[in-house]
Amino acid sequence: MYYVVYGFLWLISKLPFRVLYFISDVIYVFVFYLFKYRRDVVMNNLNIAFPEKAEKERLKIARQFYHNLIDTFVESVKFISISAKTALKRSSADIDPINELIQKGCNIHAMACHQFNWEYVNILYPLQLSAPFVGVYMPIKNKILNRIFYNFRKKHGTVLVSATEFRTKMHQVFSGRYVLALAADQNPGNPANAYWVNFFGRPTPFVTGPAKGAVKNNTAVIIAGFNRIKRGHYHFDCKVLTESASQFTPQELTVMYKNEVERIIRKDPSNYLWSHRRWKYEWKPEYGNILD
Repeated sequence: MYYVVYGFLWLISKLPFRVLYFISDVIYVFVFYLFKYRRDVVMNNLNIAFPEKAEKERLKIARQFYHNLIDTFVESVKFISISAKTALKRSSADIDPINELIQKGCNIHAMACHQFNWEYVNILYPLQLSAPFVGVYMPIKNKILNRIFYNFRKKHGTVLVSATEFRTKMHQVFSGRYVLALAADQNPGNPANAYWVNFFGRPTPFVTGPAKGAVKNNTAVIIAGFNRIKRGHYHFDCKVLTESASQFTPQELTVMYKNEVERIIRKDPSNYLWSHRRWKYEWKPEYGNILD
């Protein structure tokens, strides 16, 4: 069955981008207007994040978000067969600041948030960084799709480590020079074991692992922002938060990261993944103080 699914998706991936974007536009009509996929979740998230905006403006952001979401899906299919040359024509990144940190002897935690299109990172970074690029990923439940995505994500040199296996494999990752990519804005499994911060003015739990690991290993910490230049073209910028994470507490680093994520999202709200419930947990006093 794997080869049937892979073969079908490979054929689709050979279609020109203009054809894939036509398919994306057709899918958008069904997803947004007919099935209304998670529209309640998206609009509730936008209501929380941007209460100052008019309903018409939030709806405009939502429509563009769905276009970006579906474009990312069809672009991901394209990654099955895309060449590095083509990918590098359609994307760019601020690599020099990261390589300069590597030359100084730093290991690096590259923090990001769930923006589109993250798949380009798996070509841009491993081909241009002077240290191994390690990506922590969450396995897809469907084993066939998980295998397909795993294979094209590692094709250009990304070292992939499953989030479910990270605890057992992190010693291998940390044994040499590395740039570790982490999407640190996801909801924690247990809100009682999270750092609670005011995210867009609402108490929100953030995972603790990325900041704790950076402090423990005294890495440099950068945040990468994903910018959609135009349809199918992206630029990934880089901001150095610190060259020495041990100068801060994990809580302080988490607040610094949170502030940058807010800045990045406000710059282009439609390029963030709003279809997940960002505020699914309610803060309780037993969770501790809310950081700000």
